[in-house]
Amino acid sequence: MEKLDKYRLIVRQLLTSLAAIGYCESNANVKCQFICDTENDHYQLLDIGWEEYNRIYNCFIHIDIKDGKIWIQENMTENDLAHELVEMGVNKEDIILGLHPPYKRPYTGYGVA
Repeated sequence: MEKLDKYRLIVRQLLTSLAAIGYCESNANVKCQFICDTENDHYQLLDIGWEEYNRIYNCFIHIDIKDGKIWIQENMTENDLAHELVEMGVNKEDIILGLHPPYKRPYTGYGVA
């Protein structure tokens, strides 16, 4: 399997499993939605719905695949997404912590882009 196809599959598997956990269980009116754009390689998990009179729209995980590397753009969970990706077969140097500024990335133990 080509590396890009492998990484797309791994990211989809990871986010599908996290979406199944049900981060929004406490409110039946807020749903966890998995956005999967394989053409442009953007993947997101978001909360969407209503809490009484308040609109809920919150992207809590955002991952992109750019230039053969997996970019973690947002992670508002307690899960260590980079570690989980490594356990699923992604090379550490192919994981970019995009949520950190470029000057910090060399110290993360992951890729620097």
